[in-house]
Amino acid sequence: MKLRFQVFTNVQRPVRQVFDAVYNPKKLTKYFTTRFASGPLEGGKTVMWSFADFPGSFPVYIKKTVPNKRIVLEWKAQDGDYHTRVEFDFKSLGPRKTKVLVSESGWRQTPKGLASSYGNCMGWMHMITCLKAYLEHGINLRKGAF
Repeated sequence: MKLRFQVFTNVQRPVRQVFDAVYNPKKLTKYFTTRFASGPLEGGKTVMWSFADFPGSFPVYIKKTVPNKRIVLEWKAQDGDYHTRVEFDFKSLGPRKTKVLVSESGWRQTPKGLASSYGNCMGWMHMITCLKAYLEHGINLRKGAF
């Protein structure tokens, strides 16, 4: 069994605005990477992410970017010295509605890998919920959450 999950939500904003809120480091830090994101999620680049509630910063390897459609990245798995793959897909459901899907895969099939996948599943669901709150209501749900 491959360890893989997918979470999604609909955001009441145009796809270009939703995509930009993930791609653009100035916006990403408003609701997710609460300390900093060093650059845009441009294919072929490596950026650094840092969170106020998580010690240190870490590299995020951007594998592919298709504007307003897809971002693919890899980062180090918490349970070992290997990478998992994260895929963001953006689907326009009309002029003011976007479906955001986030999937992650690649953990080792071990108890630690399974536990790490559960933690990341929670984290990505939290991220897209925070994205929705930020874009639709201008609030940061992470503030005071951790």
